[in-house]
Amino acid sequence: MDKDLKNKTLSELEDIVENFGQKRYLAKYIFTFIHCRDAGRISNITTLSKDFRALLAEQDYYISHLNTVRTFSDPDGTIKYLFELADGLRIETVLMTDGKRKTLCVSTQAGCTMNCAFCATAKLGFQRKLTAAEIADQLNIIRKDRGKINNVVYMGMGEPLQNYSAVIKSVRILNHPQGKNIGLRHLTISTCGIADGIRKLADEDIHPRLAISLNAPTDALRSKIMPVNKKYPISALMEAVKYYQRKTQQRVTFEYVLIKGFNDSALHAQMLSRLAHKAKCNINLIEYNPYAPGSFEASSKETIKRFVQILEGAGIETTIRYKKGRKIKAACGQLGADMHT
Repeated sequence: MDKDLKNKTLSELEDIVENFGQKRYLAKYIFTFIHCRDAGRISNITTLSKDFRALLAEQDYYISHLNTVRTFSDPDGTIKYLFELADGLRIETVLMTDGKRKTLCVSTQAGCTMNCAFCATAKLGFQRKLTAAEIADQLNIIRKDRGKINNVVYMGMGEPLQNYSAVIKSVRILNHPQGKNIGLRHLTISTCGIADGIRKLADEDIHPRLAISLNAPTDALRSKIMPVNKKYPISALMEAVKYYQRKTQQRVTFEYVLIKGFNDSALHAQMLSRLAHKAKCNINLIEYNPYAPGSFEASSKETIKRFVQILEGAGIETTIRYKKGRKIKAACGQLGADMHT
């Protein structure tokens, strides 16, 4: 049985409190002390009686925490945190600043199974899924260190929808008004295209924003860089998106990494625009970020500009995510680049 109090939603804490013969309202104290006051030990939750705190400890309940190994700072303001988990595995988390707005990119797995060709994390292989506590604690530590976080994006190491239950639990924890109280429109789950997971997410009673890593407008191209496409081809992915939008009435974001000579031609832009018209969406174009000497190069500024013009000319809302954090290997696709052994 999991005894980590940080890994519990408020309703789960209420059940634990009641099982000890205590009043349900005490669960709010536990939840708030952990997620608002950064309580690291049960003994710190001083609104509970000493006897109850002792009883929780005697029954092996505890409050987990990540260990900050090192931080890296880029001149552009991006900060990368290297965290160590209780079992010695390591993950990376990135804080990006845009004016007064701070966005935190959290990891959901140590390593990844998806093996996307343009991503450094893939080279680590899969190590394990993170718990909801380990996901939420990335925010807890960095918020304590750097102040208020405006947005949280599940775009770090790992595929969020392959760690579905922990990811959704962490969303509930971060969103709860007794905790960090981060609005759902400020929480974004990004997936490489797990169609079954998208449908499952549509059926939830809470709906954070959804981003989908597309990266090619045809199955032939997409399968070359994203093995997931063989199980969930673009047609299956778009059907899942349609289902998601019928259930939630929400826009989705398609993310598209531009790779020189591979997926960045005018024809590719035209094909992408036709695909995008099948859903209520916007497109984020991402400059390819190299993580080691390899076969890919970033598209030129002129190519990116032309690509944008074609999409916008077709009426598709498009933004460019320029490189941030490249000097510390914190940009999109670079997480884990310094962790290869």
